[in-house]
Amino acid sequence: CALPILDRLGFSPGSIDGLSGPQTRAALEAYQHRNGLPVTGIVDRATRNKLLINAPALLERTVMPEDLARLHSLGRTWTEKSKQTALEFESVLEMFAEQHHCSPRYLMKLNPTVAWNQITPGINVKLPNTALPRPTETAELIHIQLAQRTLDVYDGATNLVARFPCSIATRMDRRPVGRLEITNVAEAANYTFDPAKFPTSPETLAGSSKLIIPPGPNNPVGTTWMSLSRPGYGIHGTPDPEKVGRTTSLGCFRLSNWNAQHLVKMVRVGTVVLVDR
Repeated sequence: CALPILDRLGFSPGSIDGLSGPQTRAALEAYQHRNGLPVTGIVDRATRNKLLINAPALLERTVMPEDLARLHSLGRTWTEKSKQTALEFESVLEMFAEQHHCSPRYLMKLNPTVAWNQITPGINVKLPNTALPRPTETAELIHIQLAQRTLDVYDGATNLVARFPCSIATRMDRRPVGRLEITNVAEAANYTFDPAKFPTSPETLAGSSKLIIPPGPNNPVGTTWMSLSRPGYGIHGTPDPEKVGRTTSLGCFRLSNWNAQHLVKMVRVGTVVLVDR
């Protein structure tokens, strides 16, 4: 399967679900462009020959006690979430799906005999082999294309070294266009709940002040935040990787947590971000 291989190389097909869709095509096109192949967006013969890597597409992982110890129920209101120590995973299925860059449905398909709601230590499960090596390239330019909903990363030699699907703002007037810069990064990001942005929430209706939501994969900005030079805007992760690639945000650019974690290791304060329509 080409999807885990593309993912390991930094050309993300999005949340792996075993199917080929627009995000897979975009990842293939970027990989083909990077490697001087005909840009077809499909796994043709030339691409298949280039993608041959001596690593299995799937691996087996044993559920450990520390995996179960990490799980916590998620508060249902902003107030409940603000009182938690972290917004962790709620299930092994959710945790393994995110850690291996795939959809929960795909994991269930790969492991038809596993009772995910009755997981105990020692159970073995099959997972996509998506271990990403730490990037060696430094991002000199991030290019976000709103129409394609893609985020491309270029090194100092103008080589395309990564592509990630991203979500953009629902409202067109909240989509920043032009030249921006990375101004700050946080790899364990908290989130400030602002009642003004959620006028119908119980907290807002009750007159709540701002609340600090602790870090974790289920934080509203995911695990990672990269501030942009336009106040209030950033590139960040999300607790809903299945929705990446849509027009769902309030204005920021959302990546899956795993792609945000990869990108943050490539950027620095001052990295240029160019946003095109």
